[in-house]
Amino acid sequence: MARLAQTAGLTDIQQEILSTVRDFVDKEIIPVATELEHRDEYPQAIVDGLKELGLFGLMIPEEYGGLGESLLTYALCVEEIARGWMSVSGIINTHFIVAYMLKQHGTQEQKDHFLPRMAAGDIRGAFSMSEPALGSDVSAITSKAVKDGEEYVLNGQKMWLTNGGTSSLVAVLVRSDEGHPEGTAPHKSMTTFLVEKEPGFGEVRPGLTIPGKIDKMGYKGVDTTELIMDGLRVPVDRVLGGVTGRGFYQMMDGVEVGRVNVAARGCGVAQRAFELGVQYAQQRHTFGKQIAQHQAIQFKLAEMATKVEAAHAMMVNAARKKDSGERNDLEAGMAKYLASEYCKEVVEDAFRIHGGYGFSKEYEIERLYREAPMLLIGEGTAEIQKMIIGRRLLEEYRFQG
Repeated sequence: MARLAQTAGLTDIQQEILSTVRDFVDKEIIPVATELEHRDEYPQAIVDGLKELGLFGLMIPEEYGGLGESLLTYALCVEEIARGWMSVSGIINTHFIVAYMLKQHGTQEQKDHFLPRMAAGDIRGAFSMSEPALGSDVSAITSKAVKDGEEYVLNGQKMWLTNGGTSSLVAVLVRSDEGHPEGTAPHKSMTTFLVEKEPGFGEVRPGLTIPGKIDKMGYKGVDTTELIMDGLRVPVDRVLGGVTGRGFYQMMDGVEVGRVNVAARGCGVAQRAFELGVQYAQQRHTFGKQIAQHQAIQFKLAEMATKVEAAHAMMVNAARKKDSGERNDLEAGMAKYLASEYCKEVVEDAFRIHGGYGFSKEYEIERLYREAPMLLIGEGTAEIQKMIIGRRLLEEYRFQG
């Protein structure tokens, strides 16, 4: 049987990479994912395996020791990894957003310093925009940087840092009013700082504290944290790109990559839910036959498979648009919105097919049921995606009256 969500036009190298990742997922992730997730245990052995495969350098240019692959290749790898365990895809996502931002916006010194070690997996990246009181309203950021000689002093509290504890490099977005007169639009007075730190919790460098893991409903294993800056001193050469006031645009460029990633995660989780549902439907018998033979179940399977195919196609389109160098905020927003919504629906249908057993922690679908909601809010809520989509459509279809 042909698998769902096949991608046309891949090169031999892309197909080889995907085959390697798929084998790794089937052998090293799926058999242990549920047990590790229930223990909320960081999957160190899995991460070490990804490091050996070179996946931390997948999109980093070859001149810096990476594989120099496209966003499409990366997204398809994420799709496979999320099919095994979504938390693992989160571990590499923030790393790649930071690597992408460095590649696109960093100074030559910053690229030379960070990218080779990021490609090797020796430096792990995290990025930080959100704060406790602002949610999706990035313009309301209150964390601030004040220049003091050849350093900036950073103060403030950040929230929802994926890889906050295990990372050693954090791209942090803060306000920096220096050089920006009174009345400057908020998004023009934000700067991204590259903050190096020791992995772990507590005070990880003077002025920087990672309090501990946030206890979550799902998306366990990967550490999600706060970040507290209290007199944190960062050298001026750690301003991303070397110029203040560009942080908002740099972060939004990175978030577009992140939205394709979240769409890929939704596709992967939905694929796994379909696999579990169609398998269980052929094992479970009611009224003298497999439940797969009941028309109601066949209708569910048909709807689930169609949603998996549609989400995958939109995700691939968004990745290819970004790879072409074109603006892709419309496509990324659509892909993220559709894939996350369809993922939730496919997971719920698989849960329903499992009946009462779906409520048991012995069955994998229980874990997926708790993981899917994160995709509805990660990298911007559905409402934010619809705002982006609506504004872009009005730009493209402006009425000339």
